[in-house]
Amino acid sequence: MRVAIQRQIIVMFWTLFSLSSLMLTPAWAADKVQPPNHGALFKVQQGGHTLYLFGTIHVGAADFYPLEPRISAALKKAPVLALEIDPLGDQQPLLRAVQRHGMLARGGPAGPELSADWRQRLDRLLKQYNIEPETVAAMKPWLLASLLTVSEFSAQGYEAALAVDAHLSRQAHGRGQKVIELESAESQMALFDQMSAAEQLVFLQEAIAGIEDKEQANQAREIADAWRKADVIALDALALKAGMDDSFSGRFVQKVLLDGRNPTLADGMARLMARENNSVAAIGILHLIGNGSVPELLRKRGMAVERIY
Repeated sequence: MRVAIQRQIIVMFWTLFSLSSLMLTPAWAADKVQPPNHGALFKVQQGGHTLYLFGTIHVGAADFYPLEPRISAALKKAPVLALEIDPLGDQQPLLRAVQRHGMLARGGPAGPELSADWRQRLDRLLKQYNIEPETVAAMKPWLLASLLTVSEFSAQGYEAALAVDAHLSRQAHGRGQKVIELESAESQMALFDQMSAAEQLVFLQEAIAGIEDKEQANQAREIADAWRKADVIALDALALKAGMDDSFSGRFVQKVLLDGRNPTLADGMARLMARENNSVAAIGILHLIGNGSVPELLRKRGMAVERIY
């Protein structure tokens, strides 16, 4: 895989930090005002042990930081920070998983291709995001769709380099705390191989159409604003909206990327709680809302789950 493609993929998924992003001074720090609540925070208890469960977003903006005192204090005293994947961990498993599940096999059978009309629409978006077509030519349609989505979030002012999970990881590593992964790059990437080649093409087409009709831009703002304000009503509305999305990509995201992963995430948290006290688990906020959410699964295990905000 070419180095340029490797770098794009690492930035897209793991949010490598530039020196300037490490030295940001958010407005909240300047005026000494206490930061507001962001995302969602749960307190989970069982057997005398406590786990703090925080909902993250995989992109960010400067005004997301600093985080409010309760999650900051919980993280400072946590023996372990558990993330879906550690953004500051070893990059090689990611690159191997992307090569295996995200790149077209060299010399392999040709799958369905975009029509001339769809190809023109894709080329317009690549030009809009300053992406050279040759750097994505070997990507499977699902990976290309993901890159377009991240690029649209960036165009709306939400940067992968300021992702909340990466911010937490950087703090934990800086204090010498243990960071564990609840999933693996291999398990995450393999989910997309559940789609046939034809379904991946639909996935890509729906991503293109969603960007063109501003649906992606609206979704970016809705998710980021709901996270920024810890808006319970808005988050519940997003969960309801996602559950009613009857597009192919909407069903895939809900059933495979959310519902399908929630039991594994809950299992990992249960194991962590059994051996550690006062740890913090931070996962995407969409895993914490709606039917079949991680907090709901933990309650079904007999754990006491309190929503702090």
